[in-house]
Amino acid sequence: MKIRLYHAFMVLFAFVAISCSKESIQIADKPVAENNVDIESELLRVVNNYRETKGATALEFSAVAYTYANEHTDYMISKGNLSHDNFSARASSISSQENAQYVAENVAKDYETAIEAFENWLESSDHRKTIEGEFTHTAVSVKKDLQGKLYYTQLFFR
Repeated sequence: MKIRLYHAFMVLFAFVAISCSKESIQIADKPVAENNVDIESELLRVVNNYRETKGATALEFSAVAYTYANEHTDYMISKGNLSHDNFSARASSISSQENAQYVAENVAKDYETAIEAFENWLESSDHRKTIEGEFTHTAVSVKKDLQGKLYYTQLFFR
């Protein structure tokens, strides 16, 4: 009986020792770039001014959407290209947290100013529809990669 208890204790000790050693392994964090709040603010203002000229209401800023926009901008920077990867997960999270019925996003890269990104979006019928759409809230994330290229994510929802 003592031998069984001893063996059980040793197995448990070995399991704990192995588990603890795995916990000490660090996983590299995805880098987080700094926001360019001036361009973000300007782009939000430009989009809202444009919407008002089209008879649409101005969009309200959403802190929840801003969190997801920032995460996606960091993701695109880490990948080095534009994408809508994982959009369904972002949309689902925003929907559940904000009771949103519909979520959309526009992304851009390599434009030095808010106006350039905005004008590029207007040239695309899908992006323009999103900007002009029946949304109530938005958030814009603009960040620079290590080479100085700007990445943009704008989320919209209603």
